[in-house]
Amino acid sequence: MAQYAAAIDQGTTGTRFMVFDRQGEVVVSMYEEHAQITPQPGWVEHDAGEIWTKTQRVIEGALEKGGISPAEIAGIGITNQRETAVVWDPATGEPLCNAVVWQDTRTREICQQLIASGLEPAFRRKTGLPVATYFSGPKLKWLLDHVPGLRERAEAGQALFGTVDAWLVWNLTGSHITDVTNASRTMLMDLRTLDWDDALLEVLTIPRCMLPRIRPSSDPAFYGVTRADGPVGAEVPVCGDLGDQQAALFGQACYDVGEAKNTYGTGCFMLLNTGLEPVPSQSGLLTTVAYGLPQGTTYALEGSIAITGAAVQWLRDNLGLIQSAAETEPVARSVDDAGGVYFVPAFSGLFAPYWDMDARGVIVGLTRYVTRAHLVRATLEAICYQTRDVLEAMRADSGVDLTALKVDGGATVNDFLMQLQADVLGVEVVRPKVHETTALGAAYAAGLATGMWAGLDELRANWGVDRVFEPHWDAARREEAYAGWKRAVERSRGWMQDE
Repeated sequence: MAQYAAAIDQGTTGTRFMVFDRQGEVVVSMYEEHAQITPQPGWVEHDAGEIWTKTQRVIEGALEKGGISPAEIAGIGITNQRETAVVWDPATGEPLCNAVVWQDTRTREICQQLIASGLEPAFRRKTGLPVATYFSGPKLKWLLDHVPGLRERAEAGQALFGTVDAWLVWNLTGSHITDVTNASRTMLMDLRTLDWDDALLEVLTIPRCMLPRIRPSSDPAFYGVTRADGPVGAEVPVCGDLGDQQAALFGQACYDVGEAKNTYGTGCFMLLNTGLEPVPSQSGLLTTVAYGLPQGTTYALEGSIAITGAAVQWLRDNLGLIQSAAETEPVARSVDDAGGVYFVPAFSGLFAPYWDMDARGVIVGLTRYVTRAHLVRATLEAICYQTRDVLEAMRADSGVDLTALKVDGGATVNDFLMQLQADVLGVEVVRPKVHETTALGAAYAAGLATGMWAGLDELRANWGVDRVFEPHWDAARREEAYAGWKRAVERSRGWMQDE
């Protein structure tokens, strides 16, 4: 009898397969990283073939490690890095080029042309998104314009497009399908009709035949079943699909209007449930789909921050200041403050609430007093200040004054960072018992579709608190520190434009 729900969590740096029981507890997990390909400044690529190979490996490894048979799994959900663009050959299943990652900024000129042509208001009105390098529609246009022969293949039906979820669903089941949350991140889907918008496709010269069908995030009709000769080893329903940040919102049980979560990963993403109607942002946030159920679609406001955990990786891999992410906690604790240093990690420009494609990273306030520890602490503080930028925008748009913030993602194990976040925001930071709520949300979507869980109330009952971090800074310290951050952000803005 099926007693588990499983999830593929395909992220920017690696892929995890997790199996959960009815209480939402982790039964088994396996993870592998994949290569980051950076052929030139501003370009970030992945090998989609490598991602599929690693996905197969973690599925097979986790099932073997946990002694779990396919018959025990009710359904599989997928959650994924959202705006990354994959194009493949439907006949051979081979990628036709490297995947262009959400962090990639090569579409800057395309986006600037759209803005200069006065088209951004139409995109915002229909999709809830600004015109920015972040989203996958301009990435697909770039590929069609620059990969030899790709446009001709696409128009002949010999090339398929999808975000990474669609790539995995296709490999697992043979179906070319995405869900409403991932489709809402392309700059191609109308938020109200929940369908591809022909006028926007025409603007970006994208053939509609390339695009996957859009389905609910939890689908009792199933997207398909896994192939018996695939990594699962039998036919199991694939019936849950959410972009990673929406999956975290779902896994955090933020099912009521006004509930919010913040996920700490490669980037940082805060989502606020706004209910059954999309809420246009006046403060630099994204209007997006939170999740789609058979009974209806729920919307959210989102603040997307490009570089948070990736800045810690940069300290480790590029500068050699730390050996591991875990080392940041004791190093940052060793100093009382950042020594007057602010680090704005605008490696891919600034996302919410600034949306400045021309911004680049800066470190300001350097003196001979500054040590390695101050730079490490300034990196953690940058995560917290960027989150405050988004929280201020959410307050302005929604009128909701949040008193607590649910958090999840790998960096939440860092107690110092979580305490610093509470201090910078001036609100409680609540860490749940299950930190990997992104995978949990995808598993919940699959389990709901197959009847493993009866409804949202049962999922709410599974959510539990690990620790609450109370703010310690007084208002004067909080505002003085934040004012310094805002000055540093101004130094980073418009750098490429000036060049």
